[in-house]
Amino acid sequence: MTETAFDSVLVANRGEIARRVIAAAHARGLRAVAVYSDPDASAPHVAEADEAVRLPGESPADTYLQGEKIIAAAKATGAQAIHPGYGFLSENADFAAAVQAAGIVWIGPSPDAITAMGSKVAAKARLAEAGVPMLTNLTPDQVSDSDFPVLVKASAGGGGRGMRVVRTRGELEENLAAAEREAKSAFGDGTVFCERYLERGRHIEVQVMADSQGTVWAVGERECSIQRRHQKVLEEAPSPLVERHPAMRTALYEAAANAAKAIGYTGAGTVEFLATDAGEFFFLEVNTRLQVEHPVTEATTGLDLVGLQFDVAAGRPLPSAEPPATRGWAIEARLYAEDPANDWRPAAGTVHRFEVPGVVSEFSGPDRPGIRLDSALARRDSVVEVFYDPMLAKVIGFAPTRAQALAITEAALRKATIHGLTTNRDLLVRILADADFKAGDFATDFLTGERLERLAAPLLDEAELAEAASAAGAVLDRRGAAASPLPHVAPGWRNIGARSLVPEFRTADEREFRADTGQVATVVDDGDRATVAVERDGIRRTVAVTAYPGDRTVVEVETARGAATLTLVDPLPSADAAAAAGSLLAPMPGVITRIGAQEGDSVAAGQPVLWMEAMKMEHAISAPTDGVIASIPVEVGQNIDAGAVVAVLEDSGDNEE
Repeated sequence: MTETAFDSVLVANRGEIARRVIAAAHARGLRAVAVYSDPDASAPHVAEADEAVRLPGESPADTYLQGEKIIAAAKATGAQAIHPGYGFLSENADFAAAVQAAGIVWIGPSPDAITAMGSKVAAKARLAEAGVPMLTNLTPDQVSDSDFPVLVKASAGGGGRGMRVVRTRGELEENLAAAEREAKSAFGDGTVFCERYLERGRHIEVQVMADSQGTVWAVGERECSIQRRHQKVLEEAPSPLVERHPAMRTALYEAAANAAKAIGYTGAGTVEFLATDAGEFFFLEVNTRLQVEHPVTEATTGLDLVGLQFDVAAGRPLPSAEPPATRGWAIEARLYAEDPANDWRPAAGTVHRFEVPGVVSEFSGPDRPGIRLDSALARRDSVVEVFYDPMLAKVIGFAPTRAQALAITEAALRKATIHGLTTNRDLLVRILADADFKAGDFATDFLTGERLERLAAPLLDEAELAEAASAAGAVLDRRGAAASPLPHVAPGWRNIGARSLVPEFRTADEREFRADTGQVATVVDDGDRATVAVERDGIRRTVAVTAYPGDRTVVEVETARGAATLTLVDPLPSADAAAAAGSLLAPMPGVITRIGAQEGDSVAAGQPVLWMEAMKMEHAISAPTDGVIASIPVEVGQNIDAGAVVAVLEDSGDNEE
């Protein structure tokens, strides 16, 4: 292949990966072009690009999945290459072929390689011939009672979408249908298959890089076993499991390289395996793109994988010498806008402030111990939309040893400032501090059952939340007095003989705490963030307080142990604030995708009434009690806000005497 130099690249993506590719392009002296949907008009990746082209619309189907519009944007701006990032069109062979047909350099593997690996069913058949270890595929009709539990998987795509664990035959039909719908929505292909589910499986993957001259590198494995709903939450390099089985690394690298050679692969890709604690491993899939977790490989190898993608796409050979052995340890924590304690409910809205301590690099490296931050967010007032994945940022800790990498990542997350949305931050901190995780004793089922309940609990205990409420109350009292025309009169004072109102606050999980300003020693208020000293049992602690007034006054409180979001309780709530009894409310903004009942139907407690899609996942809204559907004021395809009434349930009257 002759070299095809290019001096400009269009990034066909959004969020943190768009920022990552733009940064790599600028580091190579390339002009970077962004595309953006209407909700992303003010996103950081748009501001950081040299030029940007609007894709009219909101949803991915109308914007980032519109290949013709993206190619037109490249032509309009003179972009000579297109980098797809991950997700969206990154593994769409037709799009890759259309890019090449338009005379634009495609930064990725060939359309033929994408097609070969695009169907997991076909990929497994092809790579089995190359000697890559496999689990047997099963069609739904082939699943016998002895095969359970099985994993239902989408043949196309990835990211955990279209995947379900099924433990009994009675659950199979419903889960097949749900997986098909989710896969069709996410990837445009509803084909699913089944395979044996390994209860104690470990998810291990190998990063490969290949050029058009036949050189294939296997440049390090990653452990990706900490997952929720088959989507990765924490990744690390190297793998603790592989470290315990030294011979396993050689076999993994050989299998990954053989897989890449079998399909004539070029560029960056990942070969994923499911492994057992004993060191056995079986092929899962080839991701024909850059992976979300590529920073841990970059940290431990010193490579710039995106830069190497540019080189390979331009026809340049990889360096003749393979990269040296990996160095140190890296942990990547994915920060999501979601509530792990509430069935991973995603959140949308504004992140008012976002800061992570200890950052030594962003979107590259790092070249020394510390935190690398790859974020979709600006430092202030970033809007998280319901149309896209809820990942906000990747916090990557790098250090000489695993213990040190865990410690600095945990500390950075614990002390991070994240104001405005519920996130999985507390869960990440608790995982990193968990004894089993520290010992490397975990599998893909780690975040289930009692352990998930324990790890998803808030970092602050009851006494610490009470301190947080006291600090918040002291700040609001001080600000209220300063704003009063009678500063000597306490806030909340009434001339009817009642005492002053004492501020009360509610946590996200509906616990209430009354401020005890007697615990507060000092308050230093700079008008933005106040610093409060709180004393309890002779010990003084420093608490940072930031208030965001609005329809509800929300106070973000940060301590050395963790953070909490407190909402000021209105002592005189409006009668209109409460929804009618029996109302089923939308737990998040989203789109109604299916309605499973109609007016007059009797439903049982826990029975799904309707389904909605938010942030690329399907969520069921179920009846809280037995009853009769009085009304369903929504329809399929309707966009709804969080808190909207989607159905009204009334007592069936069966219990009346």
